[in-house]
Amino acid sequence: MARILVINPNCSHACSAGIDAAIAPFRFPGGPMLEVATLAEGPPAIYSWRDWHAVVEPICRLISRASADAYVIACASDPGIEAARATTDRPVFGVFRSAIAAAVARAERFGVIAIVEASKARHRLALRAMGLEDRLAAEVALNVTMDELLDPDLARTRLIEAGRSLASAGAGAIVLGCTGMAHHRAAIAEAAGVPVIEPCQAGVLVAIGAIEG
Repeated sequence: MARILVINPNCSHACSAGIDAAIAPFRFPGGPMLEVATLAEGPPAIYSWRDWHAVVEPICRLISRASADAYVIACASDPGIEAARATTDRPVFGVFRSAIAAAVARAERFGVIAIVEASKARHRLALRAMGLEDRLAAEVALNVTMDELLDPDLARTRLIEAGRSLASAGAGAIVLGCTGMAHHRAAIAEAAGVPVIEPCQAGVLVAIGAIEG
């Protein structure tokens, strides 16, 4: 059976559980095994460039020792994706890039909800690399912790407000800019009235297509 390893580059097992729940619908008979790995060396969340750089080598080491048919880096800053791709001859996908690809397939302009203000620079770098920065309608940062995001109710009102703000700014689709937002996706979509893309789902779907195609 083919195996896709989804790597959570932070050390939060609660976040990994949310990722696992988000991708659960894509486990089907005869399909690839989807496994979520938590990076023990990672920070509680990827808040800063320092966090981003700190997890690159541990991600590469994990890929080197964990055999899989494809790898998905489950952080919406896609940390270390270039280094990870140089570590293996298997495909490596970043969930942010995958989600953006899904967004532009659905709408001319898209919006992003970031966990903190510092995330915006990392998202912009990825968008420039994809040649899609000019299709960003707006990005809203919540400036909350991972623990707040993972609470079923604590951040939901602010996420809904962010989704509505992005839709008002012209976003025809919204990308959740942190894997901790997965369990809020449906509520944001209902409130904003536009498709909301959960990045881990987008990354896993691309990975499945790559190895099953």
